[in-house]
Amino acid sequence: MALTSPSSKSSSQILTLDPTHPQPPTRHHHHTSSSIPTNLPPAKAIKTHPSTSAEENASVYFVGNATTIIQWHGIRIMTDPNFLHAGDHVHLGPGVTSVRKLNPAVDLEVLPPVDLMLLSHYHEDHFDRHVEASLRRDLPIITTPHAQSILTAKGEDSFTQVAAVDVYNQALVDIKADKTGRRPRLRVTGMPGKHIPMGKPLEKLNEVVGAIPPTNGWMLELGYGNHGGTTADFEPGYRIYISGDTLIFDELKEIPRRYDGQAINLMLVHLGGTTVPSPAMLPLAMMVTMDAKQGVELMRSLGDFQNQVKEAGLDGQVVYLDRGDEYRFYVGGEKV
Repeated sequence: MALTSPSSKSSSQILTLDPTHPQPPTRHHHHTSSSIPTNLPPAKAIKTHPSTSAEENASVYFVGNATTIIQWHGIRIMTDPNFLHAGDHVHLGPGVTSVRKLNPAVDLEVLPPVDLMLLSHYHEDHFDRHVEASLRRDLPIITTPHAQSILTAKGEDSFTQVAAVDVYNQALVDIKADKTGRRPRLRVTGMPGKHIPMGKPLEKLNEVVGAIPPTNGWMLELGYGNHGGTTADFEPGYRIYISGDTLIFDELKEIPRRYDGQAINLMLVHLGGTTVPSPAMLPLAMMVTMDAKQGVELMRSLGDFQNQVKEAGLDGQVVYLDRGDEYRFYVGGEKV
């Protein structure tokens, strides 16, 4: 990846990915003769949207937790990598831990090449210690300014290709292709996120101890344009809203206003209702991840979530993925 913006804090940056030179996501592959897989494991189930009849040319593979792998035009984008196994613990803050309940669909060490990572925030349940230690240091990463400041401040062990994208700032990603004219591009826009309920005493405490880091969602747009051009040159063919690790709060209402008249084709929502330090400590504890009720509220403006969706009359708009399942979709706009 090449960062062509002079500043990682710029409101708009241009990055370049080259799928013709695939690289493994982890460092250890550089030092062993082990072969690198070329594909993800076969999906347990392949799903499409009931209303879609076009020929699909892109996909989302669900690994587990908030970890997905999006594939399009020969590149793979990995979100919030957590590859811990059932029973493993993560540290979430002073005296606060969480236990992984289920295994990931695939292990980190057997992933095929990954070209770009979207990291919503620097927290072990979305970026575990083993992942951080294992990833190759030149893996392109788009993340929050807070996470970027940490990932690039590790001396010789720093990550070297990290772009900080704050809320409503953007990064354009050129995908090298053997063609002239309009070529595949990505546009990544930071979306608002809130990891701590507003008005709780713990919100003020967190401002002091910094246990819960700031978080982003993302609007990931897949489309076409002239490489190196401005964002005005970009024509999206498919738009994915990735919620990240957020709760429902008023600033999320700004998203549909900003995209009024523009289709948001897919929403990847991270649910779970995570409560820290523990649900047993309510009302002193706080929920830091959306639960089923908040997930339905976000859809309007699997278990309990599925029931809530049915009651809200939104069942036809949801595709449920289990670990190892794949959702395929169509990105238009190549021929204009």
